[in-house]
Amino acid sequence: MSGTQRPREATADLPSRLREAFEEHGAFVCRSLRYLGVPEADLDDLLQEVFLVVCQRLTDYEERGRARSWLYSICTRVAQAQRRKQRRSRGFGPVAEQATDATQLDHVQDREALELGWRLLEQLPEQQREVFVLYEVEDMPMSEIARALDCPLQTVYSRLYKARARILAQLQRLPAESEP
Repeated sequence: MSGTQRPREATADLPSRLREAFEEHGAFVCRSLRYLGVPEADLDDLLQEVFLVVCQRLTDYEERGRARSWLYSICTRVAQAQRRKQRRSRGFGPVAEQATDATQLDHVQDREALELGWRLLEQLPEQQREVFVLYEVEDMPMSEIARALDCPLQTVYSRLYKARARILAQLQRLPAESEP
């Protein structure tokens, strides 16, 4: 048997394990890809790419850490590959998202808050943004973030501290910038 063939027992429950992984972690993967800068229009395709990698590597996966850190590391590589492809093609930009109905104040305010959040996140360096989102949004433990990003725990704490400081500084500048 060659190194690429899997034993029949290991692959027998692969479809059910893949389905379980998707049902349990699909939303997390989708959010992670978005936080990594994947445009809304590309999310479905990259979500599928992530789970293709999961399918290929699921029998090799060992529960050394949590599944979310493993999945996040796959998301990171898939998003980086997508950015490289886009840089090469340079002809296609992100598709404009549909505008919110301006007659409903609540929807407008929600949309503005969401856009402010995305702007704040986009201004963070990538490494700080990753840690901030995984900790503050995804509630991932710091030790798991360190495993997912393959860096020392103290580095993760430092990135989170710097990300929080940058976001607070940006928020404090907002009222001054909006004054006439």
